[in-house]
Amino acid sequence: MKINFSTRSTAIEIMDDLACDGEVVFQTLRELDTINFWLGGNAVTLQALRESWKSISKDQVISIADLGCGSGHMLKMISVLARREGRKVKLFGFDANPHIIEYARNQSADFPNITFQSVNVFSEEFSLQKFDLVLATLFTHHFSKEELVVLFSALKKQTKTAIIINDIHRHAFAYFSIKWLTQLFSRSSMVKFDAPLSVLRAFRKAELMETLESAAIKNYQLRWKWAFRWQLIIPV
Repeated sequence: MKINFSTRSTAIEIMDDLACDGEVVFQTLRELDTINFWLGGNAVTLQALRESWKSISKDQVISIADLGCGSGHMLKMISVLARREGRKVKLFGFDANPHIIEYARNQSADFPNITFQSVNVFSEEFSLQKFDLVLATLFTHHFSKEELVVLFSALKKQTKTAIIINDIHRHAFAYFSIKWLTQLFSRSSMVKFDAPLSVLRAFRKAELMETLESAAIKNYQLRWKWAFRWQLIIPV
């Protein structure tokens, strides 16, 4: 079957089922953390974070939200980084799946500065919250352009310093590489299905720029990073 890379796929990932629970989900979260570590995905977010919080005084407590936080691994890394750089942070992880949030809480019990909430980012409950920095790693490809326009427009009002997006570049090499790697090394049927599909749901540069234009966002930095990631920083 010929794979179409010209447009974003609208197929649904297993992870999009907010009721999914159990060991297969937790194995998937563990493997996603490993994939992000070895393929350099975490560094894309952390480098943008360090660049963005330079403008914030070290005397200030920085509030940081992580959308689609998964296991909470990114927030734990940020907590360690902040401590190393002499910064104070209050960290908030959001995921609409309550089972994932419960798992993240259990995995982050030693980090009292991290709070997790099972909240839909399109809800009024979330829209009332404000942060200095908002992060989204491997999160935005789950949504249509129309949904992202709504989300980006809302986040501009909720964020004081910057919005940081780290997501996938849709490319044949990225697709076949992750498909091969997960077939060989993954023990999670969800990872084997979702990881290649994530690439098909991901972005070309022009698509991200069109979405930003539709959200009336003109000031941003969009960079390509290894391995097939887009790093988007939106100063607010």
